[in-house]
Amino acid sequence: EIASCLVGSEMCIRDRLTLGAAGAVHAQAKISDDVVKVGVLTDLSGVYSDLAGNGSVIAARLAAEEMGNKVLGKPVEVVAADHQNKPDVAANLAREWFDQGKVDMITDFPTASTALAVMEIAKQKNRVTMPSAGLSTAILGEKCSPLNAQWTTNTYALAAGTARALVQEGKKTWYFITADYTFGHSLEKDATEVIKENGGTVVGVSRHPFPGNDFSSFLLKAQASKADVIALANAGNDTVNAVKQANEFGINKKQIVAPLLTYISDVHSMGLSKAQGMYLTEAFYWDYDDASRAWAKKFFEKAKKMPTASQAGVYSATLSYLKAIEAAGTDDAPAVMAKLREMTINDAVIRNGKLRADGALVHDMLLLQVKTPAQSKAPWDYYNVKSVLKGEDVFPKPQAACPLNKS
Repeated sequence: EIASCLVGSEMCIRDRLTLGAAGAVHAQAKISDDVVKVGVLTDLSGVYSDLAGNGSVIAARLAAEEMGNKVLGKPVEVVAADHQNKPDVAANLAREWFDQGKVDMITDFPTASTALAVMEIAKQKNRVTMPSAGLSTAILGEKCSPLNAQWTTNTYALAAGTARALVQEGKKTWYFITADYTFGHSLEKDATEVIKENGGTVVGVSRHPFPGNDFSSFLLKAQASKADVIALANAGNDTVNAVKQANEFGINKKQIVAPLLTYISDVHSMGLSKAQGMYLTEAFYWDYDDASRAWAKKFFEKAKKMPTASQAGVYSATLSYLKAIEAAGTDDAPAVMAKLREMTINDAVIRNGKLRADGALVHDMLLLQVKTPAQSKAPWDYYNVKSVLKGEDVFPKPQAACPLNKS
């Protein structure tokens, strides 16, 4: 099981999986250090620990187990650490993992700033990064890396689904309550672009500290704006607290409160009575089809809760990475990334996924609406699937700022 330990001065957990029999070994198979090491760099103790955290470690373990316990005849090891949502902590942990721990790939990264901090180090060290919870489109811009794959989704895809649906319903005026850091700014920017493209306008913005507890002043300003929609460009506990306080003020009776990033763990914390009717866009919902239900059942047996899209993304990223090693016959980072770009990703989480040169995994997304308490028939039965959104319709176009798009 998972045991606590210290990496430097930072709390971490290491989950060592020495795995059993696998398929045939490639004749020219080459695995560095005779082990494949996957690192889960996540938030184990803070505001994002519910949507990522230990659940992401469980997800990576499930992916390794699904591969038949070994890759190219070599054992798989999963290590995990708490980056505390701090880029400097993430960078120090990554350097230690790459230089001393011989980690081959790092995934998860709640907060895009931690992903950006590690991506440059990974490129220097010839290692792979696969953010699942690091969602800023800045990852695909001038700091893009040939060894990075933004796996689950990004702020533009999330905004495109929800914002477009609401504007097209006639909700034309918007007020943003935004977390004042990279992720919040990116989500606000991308949603604003979609709103304006579809004929809407932004009438005001309030930016709150991260993390936040008291949203009353921001909510009252948004209420006074009389905007049709109060958009929450934040995540995790910030989103949960803002929605709960909006309910206390009765704001949702006259204005729509629209969280632009909402995980199922957030809806669980809010309760259906407060979250009912909200629209959201997600990469994964456990009750979407037979494959998602089967995998979610395995996750639930270990975590005692249903997986978030971020946690499910860690599973998909890890599984795809290990399959790419198997196909390439090596864990050499450029060779693995080349195989990932050749593959079409179809698993229990990602549908019709193709990895672009800039690191964007473009795939189908789901437009969801939160059920009323009366509509929910079982625990975690929270969403109605309104539509399947094709990846090419919701993911951003390649940015000119990314040099990988100029070849």
